[in-house]
Amino acid sequence: MMKFLTSSLFLGLLLVCFITTNMNAQIAYDQVSNKNISVGSYGRVGVDWSFADGRTIGRRLNLNNMGSIGGRLEEQDYLELAPSFHFNPKKGDSTVIHAQVRLSAYSNSLTSFANSSTSSLGGLTFALPEMFVQARNIGGKELNIWVGARLYRGADLHIADHFYFNDHSGQGFGVEYKKTRFASIFVSSTDTTATVPPYFYLNIKTGTPSTGLRQRNVLTLEQDVDFGKSSTVTFLGEYHRMPDGDSEVEIDSVETIVNFPSDHGFVIGARHHVNFTKMKEGSFNDFSIRYGTRIANGGDGGLSKTWLTFGAPDLNSLNFKGAYSLSVVDQAVFNFSDKHTLNPYIVFTLSKGGAATNGLSETYFGKEVYNKKIDFTVGARDEYYISDFFHLITELHFSQRKDGYNPYANVVKFSVAPVYVPTGKRDTWARPHIRFVATVAKYNNFAKETLYSPYLQFAGAKSWGTYFGFKTEWWVWN
Repeated sequence: MMKFLTSSLFLGLLLVCFITTNMNAQIAYDQVSNKNISVGSYGRVGVDWSFADGRTIGRRLNLNNMGSIGGRLEEQDYLELAPSFHFNPKKGDSTVIHAQVRLSAYSNSLTSFANSSTSSLGGLTFALPEMFVQARNIGGKELNIWVGARLYRGADLHIADHFYFNDHSGQGFGVEYKKTRFASIFVSSTDTTATVPPYFYLNIKTGTPSTGLRQRNVLTLEQDVDFGKSSTVTFLGEYHRMPDGDSEVEIDSVETIVNFPSDHGFVIGARHHVNFTKMKEGSFNDFSIRYGTRIANGGDGGLSKTWLTFGAPDLNSLNFKGAYSLSVVDQAVFNFSDKHTLNPYIVFTLSKGGAATNGLSETYFGKEVYNKKIDFTVGARDEYYISDFFHLITELHFSQRKDGYNPYANVVKFSVAPVYVPTGKRDTWARPHIRFVATVAKYNNFAKETLYSPYLQFAGAKSWGTYFGFKTEWWVWN
């Protein structure tokens, strides 16, 4: 009996070895050895403290609905990682091919990264703003094409974290030839809490009410025109269209408000960029003006995307006829010497929705929003290069905003930030930065009484706000 068991065990082991050997031969192991990859990153992280309650509050001192316009030194933790995968074209072909993905992470509350996870309440949130493939310089003819989701945008006003002129970020496709750029962006959402026009209709054809996805299509066209070697004007045009809802829905069965008719909008704009050749390299001025109509009147909350429609519709005609938005931005960088850089800016926005009033008006889903707003911000960052490794940043900002018929809310902010620059570069764009940030803000009575700031909403009705923090910021792309 023992001899039989021993023989059976031996045969069983041989069988297992035989099966395992053949299985290994048929498994395609993903042993990655590709070296054609590069990784970019942007990040900021730190800790802060305030005299309000003597603890961290993690909130901006800026006015409500302004984002980082008015200064960004109090921004919370944020991370971007962007791996780019490079492909080799056939021999002799100069086409540059890459697939790029960008992952962003931030806390969904005001907690720090170290105390957050995706499973904690108000914890980390991950997003994928980019996943696209691009072929550049096709056939050596300065022709580029791309398809996918990407942050498709031009220059930003860095000290206000504001991509002010041509932020076409979204999912779609684009073609670029020399100095001409065309893109088609498809915007879709099923968020019934949004105040923008709903991007869906109720689909009851199956017998059960459900959300049928509906899209806005945004067509963008840009053209650069050079005036000499140091001056360029970029012309911008956009057309937005949202299709009809489900025209076959029975009127008595669902609210017609979610099946409103199609709408559209136009955007025109121009930006003038000039390099100051008689100053140190990197000195420039950018002036832009942009006007959007109807559903293309977006540009609020520190964002400039024109498809983020502002205000309320006319609920009688169910459209945004008469809505508009005017945006004017000017920024400059003056590199006076190897000891001093100045970065001033101005942001002005005037926006109105489609409702008849300037005050509170109902949106498509009954939420009330202000139908008109005016905001104006002027500010500057002065960076003094004490040495190669130590810089001193000072910032001064003034912001004011008027919603509907309300009085103006305003704030004056002053910041001082000694900075250690480990790369030892005397350049306002040198990173990483390791900073100590001290900011004080003065609010007017209306801002104080209405708690018109994320800071005041936490600290209560105060005329003064304070912020102290140790922060770091970096980016590495090229």
